[in-house]
Amino acid sequence: MKGEIISINVKSVLKSGMLAGLLINISAISMLPVVGNDFDLVLASRNLPPLSKMAMLYFSLISFINGVSIVFIYAIVKDKFEAGIKTAVLVSFVFWFLTYFLSNFSMVVYGFMPLKLTVIGTIWGLGELLLAGIVGAKLYKEVR
Repeated sequence: MKGEIISINVKSVLKSGMLAGLLINISAISMLPVVGNDFDLVLASRNLPPLSKMAMLYFSLISFINGVSIVFIYAIVKDKFEAGIKTAVLVSFVFWFLTYFLSNFSMVVYGFMPLKLTVIGTIWGLGELLLAGIVGAKLYKEVR
């Protein structure tokens, strides 16, 4: 299939990706009671303030970008790996590994974040990206 043109429904990528991003945002908010104020304590121990509203807005925007990115990558590879949940899970897992896992554990290696808090956040992130990827892939529609 060399030279084959990939047709992507950009409107569907954006719509289903934004919903996937919303799920990531909801997941992140729902994690707050699990970690309590541990993150604020880590920041305080580094003489840093708690997350500002601007920082939270930034992370919310990143969540939407992540949702759209996962659906976009799914739209690119679905024909190569067969459209469906297996491909959505594969895309989500690879995305999680390259974005959440590597960066989160870099913070542990740097000594910035404690291991326990990082493991919780990283595993939680895997769950949220898998959910977002599966839902986004289910909602993605081909160009008609």
